[in-house]
Amino acid sequence: MLNYNYYPVGYNYGQQTPSTGLQWVQGLEAAKSWYVAPNTTVALFDAEAQVVYIKSADVSGMPSMKVLDYTIRGTEKPVESVSLPQVEYLTKDDLEAVYEAIRDLRDDIDSLSIRRTPKKKEVIEE
Repeated sequence: MLNYNYYPVGYNYGQQTPSTGLQWVQGLEAAKSWYVAPNTTVALFDAEAQVVYIKSADVSGMPSMKVLDYTIRGTEKPVESVSLPQVEYLTKDDLEAVYEAIRDLRDDIDSLSIRRTPKKKEVIEE
């Protein structure tokens, strides 16, 4: 039986076949020359740099392209942490020494002062 369709075997008859993998290009010029069908968008990954080209074509087929730089997590420079005001803390031994000093002062003051007896409250009987 003869094949009368005049197209070579495997020819896609002018239709774009859907792609499921990543599209890799080598540089900006390769991304610019990549054909994008009208009314479609494609992400092109640069094989030479950490760049993604988002190339689109409007209904009339006029292409436009956005260039995105990306970083892989874990390889970027660490963000400098915000420095908090320096606060000094007492150790437990320091705190006990302050407590001893206060207790000694209290004892000294108690020995020098005249102790007053508390005033008696008048009880009003009804």
